[in-house]
Amino acid sequence: MLSHNPDLTTSVVQGLGWLYLILFLMNTAWTVRTARQNEHSVAPAAFWACVSGLLLMTAIAHFTWESGAEHFIIRLPDGFKALINKGANPVAYFTLSTLLFVGVVWFREWLIQPTVAWSLLNVSILFLGLSMTDYDFRQIVGKPDNVPIVAMLFIVGYFTWLYFRRAVDNDHRIAQGRPLFEQEDNEKVLVWPDLVYTELICMVALTAGLVLWAILLPAPLEEPASSVKTPNPSKAPWYFLGLQEMLVYFDPWMAGVVLPSLILVGLMAIPYIDFNQKGNGYYTFNERKFAILTFLFGFLPLWIGMIILGTFLRGPNWNFFGIYEPWDPHKLEVLNNVNLSEWFWLDVMKQKLPVAPSGSDGMTQAMYILLREWLGLALTLAYLIVLPPLMAATLFRSFFVKMGFIRYMVFSLLLLFMASLPIKMILRWSMNLKYIVAIPEWFFNI
Repeated sequence: MLSHNPDLTTSVVQGLGWLYLILFLMNTAWTVRTARQNEHSVAPAAFWACVSGLLLMTAIAHFTWESGAEHFIIRLPDGFKALINKGANPVAYFTLSTLLFVGVVWFREWLIQPTVAWSLLNVSILFLGLSMTDYDFRQIVGKPDNVPIVAMLFIVGYFTWLYFRRAVDNDHRIAQGRPLFEQEDNEKVLVWPDLVYTELICMVALTAGLVLWAILLPAPLEEPASSVKTPNPSKAPWYFLGLQEMLVYFDPWMAGVVLPSLILVGLMAIPYIDFNQKGNGYYTFNERKFAILTFLFGFLPLWIGMIILGTFLRGPNWNFFGIYEPWDPHKLEVLNNVNLSEWFWLDVMKQKLPVAPSGSDGMTQAMYILLREWLGLALTLAYLIVLPPLMAATLFRSFFVKMGFIRYMVFSLLLLFMASLPIKMILRWSMNLKYIVAIPEWFFNI
């Protein structure tokens, strides 16, 4: 359990001072860069100089504050934190992450501008710094095994931005008939000494970073396992948190075996089912819109998003908590999840669930089970068998023509299995639907 103590400490205040000092140095360098690139206008450089000055004063305030850390005034307002916590739920989180993904793609040409990207980096770091004034936020983000996840967010953001910057640039070059970015500076570099020296320097720098990391952050080792005292929440390693979150919506055999296997199979099948020969060896978006959007949606909202959710927002008893909310193990969320068969027979038909008479043979019991679950089975078969040909005749007609029957069926089934996760999430949130097909007698639940 994480104890609740909203007060700041002197070490936290001074630590944030170092963060703002680093941010000041970063923006000072950015100011110099802006001045050199805008020699005919001093306004941009003057703006960033003002930002740098404010950051320096903020850092000095953190270092020189003497009235007690609990009275420190540079912190997030309680009203803002309460508003964020009030809206903290899986529906809002997934909706926001999906809208953010759509916004990144839609406004990509605006976001790739260096000034915009630098401004967003500043805002994200400032938000992180101000949030660190909250005790509960520090308890979660500052855990040694969560620090790499925070770094991962910035790394994923940077490389996503870098991809779109290169892709948009190449799309403009293609439209204008100019050579691609990869073709302009295509001078060959020798493995020895250029590449080997570069790898050696990176190896030394990375080793030094890991040693420093190990010194500053203690290893997140826990006490020996005990059946009478288990961690709450008990979480998988960060790279499996997406799968653990899927267990909320799917049966273990589906979330832990079928879907992960299909992910691996799908990644291996991509080179064989892909018919678009463009985009090989260079960045582009316009020439591979569908493939890129599908991959990015599966990677960012459905994978990275699930890791963030499982790391920072899932607390004791796997309940959902706001980022400024104490992890109270006594928090209860009353849910009345129902299976599709229960909803159909009890609520719609106003009848009891079909149950085989006592002493019935196996065949009779199987018939009653199929009768009970006929709607879920029919919807599942329609989703996997009827929907692919329907898509081939309408939305994906050009895909079917270019792929052929076998490749198209593999593609459509992989796409439908990926779409099953957000569909199942929406059904759980909107209808409290647990399973579409629930056959516990056969350990078969969908």
